[in-house]
Amino acid sequence: MQGSSDAPEGDAAPAGGLTGQVLEVADLVAYQPGAVVSRALIDKQVGTVTLFAFDQGEGLSEHTAPYDALVQVLDGEAQVTIAGTASTVKAGEMIIMPAHQPHALRAPTRFKMMLVMIRA
Repeated sequence: MQGSSDAPEGDAAPAGGLTGQVLEVADLVAYQPGAVVSRALIDKQVGTVTLFAFDQGEGLSEHTAPYDALVQVLDGEAQVTIAGTASTVKAGEMIIMPAHQPHALRAPTRFKMMLVMIRA
C-alpha cells in the first residue's frame, strides 16, 4: 500500500482507504479463473478481516489455526470441513471454525467469503 498510515507499528491500515465508506462487500474482491483471490481489508495484531473469491473447483487444503475464525459466505456456496465433518455454507450464512481443529474449504461452485479472525 502506498502512502503513510497512522496505524500502530505492525498493523496495516484498512485496504485502499475504505474507512468511513458504505461498501458492497462482495464487490471488493473479484473472481479469477482457476484461482483463489484474497484481499485483506483489516490486518492488525489483534485480528484480520480478509475477503476471498474461489473459482469453482478451487479450495484451501486442511490446516489448523490458533484462533477461532468466522467465515461468512457472500456469494455462491462453500463446502467447509471441520474435524472431518463437511457442511455446505450458502450466501448469507456463516460458520465458525474453532481454534486448533483441522479445517478445509472447497468450492463446488465459485464463491466469495469474508474471513474474520480475532487473535485473543
